[in-house]
Amino acid sequence: MLRKFSLIALSTISVFAMHSAEININDKDLELSAKFDLGQFGNTVEPDTTFLGFSYINGHEDNSNTDINGYVETNFLMRREVENSGVMFGIGVKSNYTKINADRYITIPLGLELGYTLSTTIPITFGTKLYYAPESLAFSKAKSFLEYRFDATVAVIDTGSLLLGYRNIDTNMENRYGTQTYNKSIYFGFRFAF
Repeated sequence: MLRKFSLIALSTISVFAMHSAEININDKDLELSAKFDLGQFGNTVEPDTTFLGFSYINGHEDNSNTDINGYVETNFLMRREVENSGVMFGIGVKSNYTKINADRYITIPLGLELGYTLSTTIPITFGTKLYYAPESLAFSKAKSFLEYRFDATVAVIDTGSLLLGYRNIDTNMENRYGTQTYNKSIYFGFRFAF
């Protein structure tokens, strides 16, 4: 009996504690990202709570209002499920870099993430993210940063999901009038867990 319980517990933990890789595309943009579950690297961090990741966006000028280059980001996220409710709440920090109109752009935004998983035959998760960096967290030619995203994810297999999302990334620069939108687009993608 104890052996069966241990096997079930281990299987449950390994389902939820996973690294992930993601690819998002639309007609013009490509986004690649990965997150590593730090709980899988040792016993000091609880699985499925702390993540370190990176992201790269090859954005197109058709989904922007400025002259853009590739966008690189590293991120750190801590999250928890709210008492087996299907609601996940997270706080995070990012560092990002790009060039806009030949000027370097670097910020360190802070953010909140919220997700809700419907417990249906095929799990569906709705998520939203909001990250902001005021002038005090902006460097080089950057003035501020604002990113918000909405997405819906459908787990079609145990370790693979389809997702549909919308992102808006605003990159304000010094000595520029108005908000510089790096990318504003709807995307479709795949998320793989391993």
